Amino acid sequence: MIPSARQTRADGAATATASPSAPARNGAGMPIAPKRYYRQSLTWSTCGSLECAQVKVPLDYRHPGTSIELALARRPATKPTERIGALVVNPGGPGASGIDYARAAEQSFSTDVLDHYDIVGFDPRGVGESDQVRCIGNAAMDTWTSMDVTPDTKAEVRALRSFDHAFARACLRHTGPLLGHVSTVESAADMDIIRAALGEPRLNFFGASYGTLLGATYAQEFPARVGRFVLDGALSTDLNSKGMPIAQAKGFETALDAFIADCVKLRDCPLGRRAGTARTKLADFLHRLDQHPLPTTSGRVLTQQQGETGVVTALYSKQTWVALRIGLRQAFAGNGATLLALADAYNGRDPTGSYADSLLPPNIAINCLDSGQAGTSVKQIEKQRQAYESAAPIFGDSARWSGLMCHDWPVRSPYDSPKLVAEGAAPIVVIGTTRDPATPYAWAKQMANTLASGVLLTRDGDGHTGYFKGDACIDSAVDAYLIDATVPKRGTRCQG
Repeated sequence: MIPSARQTRADGAATATASPSAPARNGAGMPIAPKRYYRQSLTWSTCGSLECAQVKVPLDYRHPGTSIELALARRPATKPTERIGALVVNPGGPGASGIDYARAAEQSFSTDVLDHYDIVGFDPRGVGESDQVRCIGNAAMDTWTSMDVTPDTKAEVRALRSFDHAFARACLRHTGPLLGHVSTVESAADMDIIRAALGEPRLNFFGASYGTLLGATYAQEFPARVGRFVLDGALSTDLNSKGMPIAQAKGFETALDAFIADCVKLRDCPLGRRAGTARTKLADFLHRLDQHPLPTTSGRVLTQQQGETGVVTALYSKQTWVALRIGLRQAFAGNGATLLALADAYNGRDPTGSYADSLLPPNIAINCLDSGQAGTSVKQIEKQRQAYESAAPIFGDSARWSGLMCHDWPVRSPYDSPKLVAEGAAPIVVIGTTRDPATPYAWAKQMANTLASGVLLTRDGDGHTGYFKGDACIDSAVDAYLIDATVPKRGTRCQG
């Protein structure tokens, strides 16, 4: 059991001006920020339905003379007299906005959690309303999100390499020194400054998808300051950057099998009534897009990359399976509009053609820094073909080529990614969904087993992440932990 935050506050251990001293260096070898960062007072102002503030963090923890600002947004607890504290949240990506996550708190957290916690979202370094990674303009983004990322010829390989190289150089040119300082270990260090600025003796945290890696990294670096942690849709803590694409591609294949199994039961399934032929029909369709993009009602065309992205997008949630059925039915009739709309949603392209809110540039910047290596070369990718095709016949080829971008990345992180064990941390609840497309269930089992205090909570179901997805068993277990500090029993399994 974790000591009750209500009792901690009643004991007077934490006030709004708390400024705990920090250790000299954390587990990744990063210097801890000077005390002036830990002594900040936040000035909150109204921003729509939320309260907003900024907090300063060092651009470079080794040389903390230059600061950058991170944007925070707070939804105060609905019942202030029953308030437990602040729950800092991150929706993943990497590159997704914590500000937007806080804005959508009513769609992401139960009434009980909203009653007892201030929901505090922040945009990590490089993301959204914080100092941002900037790379290329809207027209170039259109080119990038539609180009052939599964090259079949040497000319297509050269074109992909050329664009990736230009993209990386544009990121360095437009982002400057920040591009080399958007790693996960740096964002985890930022979270401890946020904790102190909020006046919290411990950090209470809910991280989804990539947010689980961010939370686990914080727990490794600051184990004594871990409060109530929920990590939903966990990333593996031991897969290197070259192992993750194939594992994730297999996860999407598993989710696709679940979609097909559901679809073929329906009389109007666009893929037919047999699972085996349904897979073949989808694979053939995506293959044809390589040479014959589909027209759409907007005047744009649906390319192979966008068609696959549209399918992948719909697999994130069982609620969007109907959109995938509609999109495939339209596409087989010669109209790629719905699949293109799904791809646009994933890529962050709004109806005006702007990518202002796209998470793709910071996503790549963060992933390339975290990889700690020079990505994957063309020769290595060519050698991986059989392994990827065998593991993921539909999604493997594009996953195989995904590491090429980091091969040309112009900066490297000065910090190593630490081994994530978090010895001495309070219990950490790790949620895994058995048919999660983006973060395979095996990753959640691995994270829960690796973290010294990890406790696995299993949702037997479909879609990405498990909390507040319609499973009362998962929701009640998480709420009991966040509100009453009741840790789920080991081996708890919920039918989603």
